[in-house]
Amino acid sequence: MTQTQAATSGSLSIPALLKRNATQFANKPAYREKEFGIWQSWTWSEVDKEIEALALGLLNLGVKKGDFIAIIGRNRPYLYWSMVAAQCVGAVPVPVYQDAVAEEMAYVLGHCGARFVIVGDQEQVDKVIEVQENLHQFEHMIYLDPRGLRKYDHTHLHQFSHVQDQGRAAYNELINELNSRQDVLTYDDPCVMLYTSGTTGKPKGVVLSNRNVIESARNSSEFDNLGPGEEILAYLPMAWVGDFIFSIGQAFWTGFCVNCPENPDTMTQDLREIGPTYYFAPPRVFETQLTNVMIRMEDAGKFKKRLFDKYMEHARKVGPALLDSKPVSMGDRLKYWIGDKLVYGPLKNTLGFTRVRVGYTAGEAIGPEIFDFYRSLGINLKQLYGQTEATVFITAQPDGEVRSDTVGVPCPDVELKIGDNGEVFYRSPGVFVEYYKNPESTADTKDPEGWVATGDAGFIEEGTGHLRIIDRAKDVGKMASGSLFAPKYVENKLKFFPNVLEVVVFGAGREECTAFINIDLAAVGNWAERNNIAYASYQELAGNPQVLQAIQDHVQEVNESVAADEMLSGCQIHRFVVLHKELDADDGELTRTRKVRRRIIEEKYADIIAALYDGSESVSTTTEVTYEDGRKGSISATLQIRSAKVLPVGQKMAAE
Repeated sequence: MTQTQAATSGSLSIPALLKRNATQFANKPAYREKEFGIWQSWTWSEVDKEIEALALGLLNLGVKKGDFIAIIGRNRPYLYWSMVAAQCVGAVPVPVYQDAVAEEMAYVLGHCGARFVIVGDQEQVDKVIEVQENLHQFEHMIYLDPRGLRKYDHTHLHQFSHVQDQGRAAYNELINELNSRQDVLTYDDPCVMLYTSGTTGKPKGVVLSNRNVIESARNSSEFDNLGPGEEILAYLPMAWVGDFIFSIGQAFWTGFCVNCPENPDTMTQDLREIGPTYYFAPPRVFETQLTNVMIRMEDAGKFKKRLFDKYMEHARKVGPALLDSKPVSMGDRLKYWIGDKLVYGPLKNTLGFTRVRVGYTAGEAIGPEIFDFYRSLGINLKQLYGQTEATVFITAQPDGEVRSDTVGVPCPDVELKIGDNGEVFYRSPGVFVEYYKNPESTADTKDPEGWVATGDAGFIEEGTGHLRIIDRAKDVGKMASGSLFAPKYVENKLKFFPNVLEVVVFGAGREECTAFINIDLAAVGNWAERNNIAYASYQELAGNPQVLQAIQDHVQEVNESVAADEMLSGCQIHRFVVLHKELDADDGELTRTRKVRRRIIEEKYADIIAALYDGSESVSTTTEVTYEDGRKGSISATLQIRSAKVLPVGQKMAAE
C-alpha cells in the first residue's frame, strides 16, 4: 500500500485504524481478559471509548507531543489501550519487560527520557520508585491494580480508572485538542519504540513508524489470509516486537480479537478455552509443551503409552504430508484418521491447538524434531524469520512449502541478499526508522539504500528461494581444523530431549567442541519422583549419577546425528558439564527473551571452560546469583566433567 492508498483508506496511523474498526466492527469483540475466572469482553466501539477516555486523561496530566510513555506489566487490554492512547495524543509508547530488574528498567526509562509511566501493579510501582531519583524527566506514574497502594504518596501517582474519569470529565474542554493531535498523525510519525534484547551490550531503542507497523501488518495478514474472525492469545512479553505486531498491528489492521490470560499459571487452561485460530510462540514454549506431554506419557499406563508410541510413529511418517496435501495412500490415511480420534485430536485439545489454522515459531531456531512433532499432529506450524528492526517480518513459510531446515521465502515487499561473508541483508517497508540517540549504530546497521544487516549467517537455496539460517554471524566460526562451527545447530538438537532445558556449545578456534548443559527441573524432577530418588535442590539433582548418564546418552545420540552432516560434523561434543544452576536472565546470562548471552557466559564461567579443555575430570567453582528480591548471593559446587563418544568426521549413523 502506498501512502496515497493508505491516506485514501484513512489508515495513516493506529488511532485511525481504531476509528475505522469502531465503525466497521462496532459490535465485534476486540479484546477479552480473564479475571477471577470469568472472561470479560470489549467490542471495538467500547475499546474506542476506553482509549479516548484515557487519551483525554493523559492530556489532562500534561502529556506533550513527542513525549515518551513507558508501559510496564503483563498482557492486559488496559495496557494495550495505553499504547494506543499514547499514540492518540502524539506521544510514543515504550513497552518495558515486566520482569526486568530495577537496574534494567532504570536504563530504559532514563535512555528514552520517559516523563510518564503506566504500570500494572504494585511490583512495577515499587521498581520505578526505587530508581526514580535517577530519572530526571520522570513526572507521573499511572497504575492499573490498586491493591497495596492505598498508603503510597499519590502526589505523582494516579489510578488508571481515575485518569480515565478525569478525562471523561474534561471531554468538552479537551476533545478538540485530542482530535487535532490525531488528525496530524502521519504515516512516518513514530508508532512505538521497542528495545532490543541486548545480547551483546546495552539494549538499543528501535523506533518504528506507523508505516513500518501498518505495512508489515497488512502484508503479513494477506500472506496468511488473516481476517476479523481470528482469535489470538496475547501472553508473550508486551515489550517484544512480536507481541506488538500481533496484538496491536495485525489486530487493528484485520479487526480480530485479542485474548489476555488471567495469569501465567492459568495460561494453558485459558489457551484451551479460547482455542486460538492464529498462534505464535517462540521455540522455548513449544519445547516446554512437548516436555510436559512426554512427562505425562511416562506417567501413563502401559497400554496408553504403547498406543501413543504406535500412532505417533505413524504421524511422523505421514502427518506432514497430509498437512501439505501431498499424496498419501488410503491405508495410511485410514490409520492416521484412527490415530486422530485416539491420540492426535485429544492431544491437540489438551494443548489448546484444536482450532489453530496458522501457527508460527520464531525468535531463534527450533529443533527439527520438535517442529516435525507438532506438524505430525496436523498443526499448521510454520517458521518465521524476523527482527525488531524489520517490524518482525523478513521471511515466512507459505502453506505447502513448510520445512524444518529453512525459514521460508521473503515476505511480501521484502528483498533479500547475502553478503560476501555470508551475512543476510534485507530491505522492506518494515525497516526501522533509527536507533534512538544512536546514529552510529543506525548507520552500521542500515545503509543509505535501506539495506539492513541482520547479523545472521545464511544462504538462499537455488530453485526454491528459501532462506536457510546457519547461526548468528558472530557465533559462526571455524574449528582449528578449519571445519565450520555453528553452535546453535547442535544446541537445538540436544534441546529436543525433554530433560534438557538449555545448552551452550563452545569450540570456535579450538580442536574440539564442549558444552554446558542445564537440565529441565520439571522433567528430571518428575523422573526422580517416579523412581523414588530424593533430592534437596536443583544442584543435587543435576549432579545425580543417573542424570549425568542420561545426559551423556543424549549427547552421544546427537553426536551420531551431527556426524552425518558433512558440513557440520566437526561440531560433535567431546566433553560436557551439567551446570549447577539454571542460566538466568536476572544473572545476566540470558536476555529477557531467553536468548543466550554467550560472551557473558564465557567470561563468567571461564574456569569451567578451561577445565573442559585441559583434561580435568572435575572442577570446583563459585558462582554469584541474584535472588528474586534482588539480593546477591553465591553458590559453590564441584562439577563432574564427562567425555562423550564421537564419530569420525563425515561418518553416517550406524542405522544408515
